[in-house]
Amino acid sequence: MQWIIFMLLLFISSMEMLTQNRWKKQASAGLLENCTGCVLCSEDNGCITCHHRLFLLIWRDGIRQYGMCVHTCPPGYFGVRGLEVNRCTKCRSPSCESCFSRDFCMKCKDKFYLYKGQCFRQCPPGTAAQPGTRECQETCEPGPWSEWSACTHESRTCGCKWGVETRVREVPEAAREEGTACPAVLETRRCRMKKHCPGGE
Repeated sequence: MQWIIFMLLLFISSMEMLTQNRWKKQASAGLLENCTGCVLCSEDNGCITCHHRLFLLIWRDGIRQYGMCVHTCPPGYFGVRGLEVNRCTKCRSPSCESCFSRDFCMKCKDKFYLYKGQCFRQCPPGTAAQPGTRECQETCEPGPWSEWSACTHESRTCGCKWGVETRVREVPEAAREEGTACPAVLETRRCRMKKHCPGGE
C-alpha cells in the first residue's frame, strides 16, 4: 500500500514539474516576442528601455502597464526624442488620429474636421467643411460692390457699339494672406455706348 502511495506521489510530482517547465518555456517565448528591440525588459511589464532609434510605447491594461519598442508611434500618439529614451506620447484629444505635439493635431478621426490643430464635429463659424481633406477652411467675405465703371469699348468711352462696364469688391487682408478661396471679386456686363466719338464712327 505504501508503495502505491509513493508511486502516486512521484507521478503527481512529475506532472507538476512537467507543467511548470512547459509554462516557463511559454512565458520565456512570449517574453522574447514582447522584448524585441529592448535593451532592458521585464517579464511582467515588457520593455523598459529601447535601442536609441526606437520609441518606447507604454499602454495600460486595467492597473497593469506594458512597454513595447516600436519604429513609429501608432495612431493617436506622436514621437518625442529624448537624451535617455524616445517615447510615444498620446495626443491629448481622443478625436485626433495623429498629432505634431500633445495639443496640436494634424489629422482627425472620421466624423471630425481639422481646424488650426484642433478637431471639431462641426466647423466653427466663418469656416466651411472640406469633405476631401476633412478640414475647415476659412470662408472669404469680400466687401460691398463698387459702382459700375464707365462703359468702354477697346479702352475708349465713346463710339456707337456695345461696350463693357465692370465693378469690383475688396478682399480682406487676412483672406489674401492665407490664400483663402473667395467668391468673385470682379463682375462685367455689356453696356450701350452713350456717345459718338468726334470724327469717328
